[in-house]
Amino acid sequence: MAIIIPIQGLRYNPAKAAKLDEVVTPPYDVIDGAAQEGFYQRHPYNIIRLEYGRILPGDDETNNRYTRASADLSAWLKEEVLVSETAPALYYYEQEFSLAGERVVRSCCICGVRLEPYEKGIVLPHEETMTKHKADRLELMRACMANFSPVFSLYADQEKMVDRILKQAAGDREPDIHFTGSNGETHRMWVVQDAGAIGKVQEAMAGRRIFIADGHHRYETALNYKRERELSGQSPADRLVSAASSCSTAQQGVSYCSSSADPAYNYVMMTLVNLYDPGLVILPTHRLVKNVTGFDRSKLIEQLKENFSVEEYPLAADRSDLQDFLGVMGERGKPHPGDIKKNVFGLYTGDNKLYLLSLINERDLAGIMPQDKPPVWQRLDVAVLHTLIIEKYLGICGKLRARAEHITYTQEEEGALAAVDRGEYQLAFFLNPTLVEEVTEVAAQGEKMPQKSTYFYPKFITGLVINPL
Repeated sequence: MAIIIPIQGLRYNPAKAAKLDEVVTPPYDVIDGAAQEGFYQRHPYNIIRLEYGRILPGDDETNNRYTRASADLSAWLKEEVLVSETAPALYYYEQEFSLAGERVVRSCCICGVRLEPYEKGIVLPHEETMTKHKADRLELMRACMANFSPVFSLYADQEKMVDRILKQAAGDREPDIHFTGSNGETHRMWVVQDAGAIGKVQEAMAGRRIFIADGHHRYETALNYKRERELSGQSPADRLVSAASSCSTAQQGVSYCSSSADPAYNYVMMTLVNLYDPGLVILPTHRLVKNVTGFDRSKLIEQLKENFSVEEYPLAADRSDLQDFLGVMGERGKPHPGDIKKNVFGLYTGDNKLYLLSLINERDLAGIMPQDKPPVWQRLDVAVLHTLIIEKYLGICGKLRARAEHITYTQEEEGALAAVDRGEYQLAFFLNPTLVEEVTEVAAQGEKMPQKSTYFYPKFITGLVINPL
């Protein structure tokens, strides 16, 4: 069963960082060099210095991005830039954003979740990870002994019990955090310290599986860090007897934490979202391809006709009809009751021509897709694209994909076209969004999707709560 605990989080002191929008960031994995520098300039206490510090000339084993993050964290604690919660808490968080011209609210719970190996079937992944990213996160965790950015995970609660409990606990009081960022997103967070409410949430979550939506590298890093700490042995200081690991009992008699001897590194900070939350949104992640030796556009189009119908769509010079094309692609790929899902892609190779690729016969997938994969995996758009096109005709297999020398991932449709036109990439593939049901079904089958199969929108920000280990 899933075990969740309240955490005694660290939060920014309003006296030192009055405007939270100046000190928070998106997750590290969507921050490029320019954005990183921008966050450095935004505020001297911006979380970028802890989560994703600069690499400087002359860095060595004793002075690097990780040691500097550790030093900054220590200084900020001493100066009370970051202050500890007065008691263990669950954090009820609402993120309000715009989508297709409408305001949408996504509700969630920030908490500690006990780390479990995937094979136990309690916490389940859905995507492959890359070793180099996990190595980076592990160095940071070793240096700082903290979770700066939560793992974004899903759970199924059709009755919305957890949300009701947390909303009732928050009551009519003003949120403890409330601000609107420069991107128009509004953030509201209530600190829930009521033992009875915490116990009820734990009971409601106890029989449920947790599906990692975003943050696989962070979760697997936390597992590796836990193993390291167990192997190295624990000093008394390691047994963090804080509010996050000390026990309290609700009036109903429900213990809302683990044993006081249970080290904090057995848990990882997570943001949990109900699969039935109306604000749960997945956007597509498109593929840009480069460095394909001997690439021949005309030859590829002819090869694709073996498995796909190929329709040519000329683009207007101002690209005003791009969204129309994507709309057609989405309508063609929409699942209908009683029918097999259609695998449909867009392809751009330059010259203002888009191609709509539709798999000719989805019922033949079992015979042409990897035989060791279950039907739900075989029907995934990303699996079909990677297997029947990117691997088969472009020669970019799993090992080459892992080296990140051929494929770049993007959500920017117009930017993808421009990158091909500039010659930076040879072609772009456009996909429809992965369905939430596909994410959970693949994970429940013990399988993983190809990397970057999903883009949950919007990203959760880093810096609202820090979980010390």
